[in-house]
Amino acid sequence: TRGSGAEARVLLVGAMSGPLGGDRFTVTAEAVQGARLRVGSAAATLALPGQDKAGARYDVRLGVADDAELHWLPEQLISANGSDLHVTTYADVAPTARLVLREEQVLGRSGEEPGRLTSRLAVRVGGRTVLDQELSCGPGAPGGWDGPAGLAGHRAVGQAVVVRPSFATEPPAARMVGEGAAVMPLAGPAVLVTAVAPDALRLRRLLDEALASLD
Repeated sequence: TRGSGAEARVLLVGAMSGPLGGDRFTVTAEAVQGARLRVGSAAATLALPGQDKAGARYDVRLGVADDAELHWLPEQLISANGSDLHVTTYADVAPTARLVLREEQVLGRSGEEPGRLTSRLAVRVGGRTVLDQELSCGPGAPGGWDGPAGLAGHRAVGQAVVVRPSFATEPPAARMVGEGAAVMPLAGPAVLVTAVAPDALRLRRLLDEALASLD
């Protein structure tokens, strides 16, 4: 898609028809030295069951070179009943680069139970791992995922990672944002935002509010 003079923009299309059971998808995006790149998607991604009973995989690999900036802002991932999807997102960020990464998962379509969803998010800055976490929800997930220490009955969960060189010397303070979101500095020039909400709309509002508070 068309960007401004200072920023390139890419819009992913076609994700709304899958992945289905047995599918293997990989998306790679790289902002080269000095570039500014914003990537979004045209619609939500809908994980569906397929004839192949094997689970589906969706791998995202992001690279941000020195003095570059990447905004990875796809629409929500919806885990439909009967689906089984494993998502991994790896981001490799140079020491002087900037990153804004947002992920949102919705457990089930309206009025239905969710499928099985396992989501891993790993971020390295300057070759050092600052975040490596995994969340598993739905049928067959470890016990407690929907309990008081987990999602507590919420059906939308999201996280955002912001990497800025300035955070190395001036990290934002840990704090709650609204009802259901938290900002947590990581061991490096990065911040993690996590949020849970009853639905996708309220989840997006929480994440937007938390990200705006970092500016």
